[in-house]
Amino acid sequence: MKILVTGGAGFIGSHITDLLIGEGHNVFVADNLSSGKKENVNLKTSFFLLDLREYEKINELFEKEKFDVVYHCAAQINVRKSVADPLNDAQINILASLNLLELCVKHKIKHFIFSSTGGAIYGDEAEIPSSELFEASPVSPYGCAKLAIEKYLNFYNKIYGLKFSCLRYANVYGPRQDSHGEAGVIAVFFDNMFHNKNPVIFGGIQTRDFVYVEDVARANLLALRDKKSNTYNVGTGKETDIIRLFYKMNNLFGSKFEAEYKEKNKGEQLRSCLCYDRIKKNLGWGPETKLDDGLEKSYFWFFNKINKGAI
Repeated sequence: MKILVTGGAGFIGSHITDLLIGEGHNVFVADNLSSGKKENVNLKTSFFLLDLREYEKINELFEKEKFDVVYHCAAQINVRKSVADPLNDAQINILASLNLLELCVKHKIKHFIFSSTGGAIYGDEAEIPSSELFEASPVSPYGCAKLAIEKYLNFYNKIYGLKFSCLRYANVYGPRQDSHGEAGVIAVFFDNMFHNKNPVIFGGIQTRDFVYVEDVARANLLALRDKKSNTYNVGTGKETDIIRLFYKMNNLFGSKFEAEYKEKNKGEQLRSCLCYDRIKKNLGWGPETKLDDGLEKSYFWFFNKINKGAI
């Protein structure tokens, strides 16, 4: 199939692209490189430097290429930035996404696969692990924007017949994660440690569900097979608090670092952990990478990048 991946130069999008290429699909990447990197883009794709807010330019691409499927990974994904500047977050995560949805309807896209959030959508009142049936109650503009697009997708499906898959990710980590542009705590800690700095822990008692990026990419590949619209959690069902995470990572450095502690940031949930029963039942997906193994793989990726002077 002809597939467009928005944000395909980014952390998660590039891993999805690699799997799609491996399955023989004809993949196109649209990215404005605000946080993604050209080096992440698979050489077998067709790359377009585009911003989703540029409706006419994206429309020209749709008219020319006639895509079958769209993976929408492009986003402003920093929760703290969304709290500091909700308007900017909405312009990128809501308005630009609506541009894309309008074009998908106009050009009769067969399947829209959306990178949503499970880590920031359920709120602090959620049962743990949280299932898709639990009411979403985000406490950050980022989570609100992702939920808004899920609601819009329901509208576009009911009114225009656009089939969608919403994948609500837990806290994704792994190779290619940018400690600055994509702001995952594991990437931030590794960046600090490899530059011989003590990591800063904000709060520490918060728990997160850490899921390895290759497992997430595999969930996206399986979503292609879904025969109807659905929303899925993509996580491990296991909680890890940030202090324990630090100790696990510190062990990879011979436990030479001491964490510095500050107050928890506004807009961040206290606990987050996802139940993945639905995607397991419908698509046969489950996490395959244990946290310790994923951290070790990530360690060696950062190690190699540091030695090459690329970070």
